Amino acid sequence: MKFGLFSGILWGLDTVVLGIALAMAPYFGTADAAAFASIASSFIHDAGCAIWLLIYMGVRGRLKDTVAALKTRSGLVVMLGALLGGPIGMTGYVIAINNIGPAYTAIISAFYPALGALLSFILLKERMSAKQIAALVVALFGVMAMGVISAGDSEMGNTTLGLAGAILAVIGWGSEAVLCAWGMKDDAVDNETALQIRETTSALVYGLVVVPVFGAWGFAASAIPSFATGVVALSALAGTASYLFYYKGISLIGAAKAMALNISYSAWAVAFGFILQGTVPSLATVFFCIVILVGTVLAASDWNELFGKKTEA
Repeated sequence: MKFGLFSGILWGLDTVVLGIALAMAPYFGTADAAAFASIASSFIHDAGCAIWLLIYMGVRGRLKDTVAALKTRSGLVVMLGALLGGPIGMTGYVIAINNIGPAYTAIISAFYPALGALLSFILLKERMSAKQIAALVVALFGVMAMGVISAGDSEMGNTTLGLAGAILAVIGWGSEAVLCAWGMKDDAVDNETALQIRETTSALVYGLVVVPVFGAWGFAASAIPSFATGVVALSALAGTASYLFYYKGISLIGAAKAMALNISYSAWAVAFGFILQGTVPSLATVFFCIVILVGTVLAASDWNELFGKKTEA
């Protein structure tokens, strides 16, 4: 369980540091930034994760293992998961943010662990007890409540397109963990090679397909030499560590429980926002952060072990 929890903590840090970078020039304050910053930063972030992983796997002498994994059916399944979770899911998320705002996008996209739990049950035969499912629902309620608190008077663009984008994110992210878990079921692909395949595939498709389609290559190229992009690279380092823990969690406790723990990032992001930016949360936000953390831990835990209950042999 600790690996899934660490993935949430580090993704919360990634989220806050990335937010700091996106508040700097050239990602903020111009018409080009408004049009291209989200797509360009997503590409640079994923490319940064791919580079950090290349260094990590190279130092450990494991690049040959990744190349070998790419030649297997399991490796191809992980690549499909990468496409769904990276370019497809994240692009849907960006489209949603641009049309219905970040708060409402967060509310809808928070349902991805629920879809993941359903797909895990159907495809991987992973089971969660009724108590664990109830705890997951409570955690999702906490995430949605935080979205409502932050929604305010969010401006709306194309609502239909925004909703479609958010649903695409739910499908992409919910499917990613399940497909990657499926790909890691045999010895051909382990959690580290799976992650390198995921991040490399995502970065390449972003750079070769998504960024050109959105016409964001010029903006991305001009943004790369900036100080803000260095901050994006730091956020990508936290993101890489988060993904390492996340994929390790998937391999140990299953996709459904790992996803449940991963969504705790929304609570940890509030804590890091206070530490790094001095943003003081409201009492309601603190309450729902506690709800999220308790719900995610209970959703991923064996309740008998957690509460010291003995089971009959």
